[in-house]
Parts: sequence; structure tokens; C-alpha cells
Amino acid sequence: MKDSVSYKVFKVVNTIILLLIVFITVFPFINVLAQSFSSEAYINAGKVNLIPRGFNIDTYRTVAKDAMFWTNYKNTVVYTVVGTAISMFMTTIFAYALSKKRLIGRKFLTMFAVFTMFFNGGLIPNYVLINSLGFANSIWAIVVPGAISIYNMLIMKSFFENMPEELEEAASIDGLNTYGILFRIILPLSKAIMATMMLFYAVGHWNSWFSAFLYMDQKELFPVTVYLRNLIAGATGGASAGATSADNLTQISANIKSVTMVLTILPILLIYPFVQKYFVSGVMLGSVKG
Repeated sequence: MKDSVSYKVFKVVNTIILLLIVFITVFPFINVLAQSFSSEAYINAGKVNLIPRGFNIDTYRTVAKDAMFWTNYKNTVVYTVVGTAISMFMTTIFAYALSKKRLIGRKFLTMFAVFTMFFNGGLIPNYVLINSLGFANSIWAIVVPGAISIYNMLIMKSFFENMPEELEEAASIDGLNTYGILFRIILPLSKAIMATMMLFYAVGHWNSWFSAFLYMDQKELFPVTVYLRNLIAGATGGASAGATSADNLTQISANIKSVTMVLTILPILLIYPFVQKYFVSGVMLGSVKG
């Protein structure tokens, strides 16, 4: 059966619209990448669009030469890996427990968790608490306070609630306890939601800078986001935190924002294709069914 004329027109129009959406989405990323490799004169003149003008890598070279950059980059990797692992563990066990209707105090615990989405102690009480716990200038000041995202927990809870109860009953008959059922039956069947939540947490920890900026005062403990933030502030203010020569300060201040965005987002872009196939299905499977 041949396609009708109206259907052919629909496909053409649909293709054009989708291509426009793709272009609108991708253009800012390509523009930022082009600016990061362009010279200061073309950037200030507003002549950089999709192709670098006056190819220049002075800012990349300046950042790469600084040993503190690599130290802070390593810190970011450590904070992201440790923080994501802690967040996934705590969120998973909390969501799994709340997904069981037989849990005593289930409604209270759920309401208590949701309450924290809208109300918190405030910046000063949090700062006092972190310091009183001895977390200041340590990894725990970054990975512990935001260990559980209630939004992510509720998605996982909804996903676990939709799992067939017969699976757990059969596993229980075979002799598995609660932890055995969770780690040997439920989690292997939850790869989509687990990969999605892992991506959410990893991106959050990777991009986080305010916690380190607030609770740390030792440069060797900063994540790379704080390093780059200080580099931007120094370059735009007249003294670059990572610059090794005053001669390239003008060039650095011109495209430092583009360079920092590229350096920050690159690892996430490299990881995302491997978990993208789980992303949409994980969120949809964990959504509330009507």
C-alpha cells in the first residue's frame, strides 16, 4: 500500500519541524564550543557562530598547565563517584521500604520525606550543623547533606510499587530474606530506573559547587567547578586564578566562560550515550500510573 499524499506531506512537515528542534537544541552547544577555540577579537566583535574564528587555545593551555586544575578535577571525580554511590544506596533502600504497604508508619515517613522538599532549616543552621559534625573541609560536607533526593526517591518508590508481588513471594518461598530479595531479584530487574537515577545523581554531584564553596577553605580540596568559578572571577576581575602570564589575560577573560562550560560538561556528554537507552524508559516506568 502506497502512502497517501496527506501522509507524505505530514512526514515532510514533521521531519522539518524535528530538524528545526534539533538545530535549536544543538546550536548553543556548538556556539559555546566554537567560542572556546576562538580569539578574543572575534569573540568581542560577536563574529563567532558555529565555526571558530581566529583559532586559539591559550585558555585551554593555561588551564591545563595548572596542577591545581588536575587536583580539583580528581576531587570532582572522587566526590561524584562516592556521592553517587552513597545516594543510590540510601535512596534505593528508603524507596524500597516505603513501597511496602505492610511497613508500619509508611504514610508518616512518606509525608515526612515530602515535607523536606518544601521546607528546610536554612543556610545558617545547615552551616552550623556541618561544622558541628566536623564535616567542614572534608568530602562528607559535599556528599552527605544531599545524599537523598526526595524527588528521585518518589520515582523509585513508584517503580518498586509496580513490581509484581508474586516475584517476591516466590523468592521468599525459596528462602531469600528481605535483603536477598532486594539485591538478587528486584535490583537486577530495575536497571532502567537505577541507570536513570544514577545519571541524575552523578550530574548533580558533578555540577555542584556551592557546598564546596561554602564549607571548604582549602584550595586542594575544591572540586573543579569551584576552581573554574574562581578562574572566571579572576579573569573578569583583572587577575586570573589560573593564569601564568599577564599577556594572555585578555584572551582568557574573553572565552573563559566557554572553556569552563566545555571542560565541565564534556565528561557527562561522554557518559550519557551509554545510559541514554535507559533514560526515557526509566522515568516512564517509575512514573505514577493512573
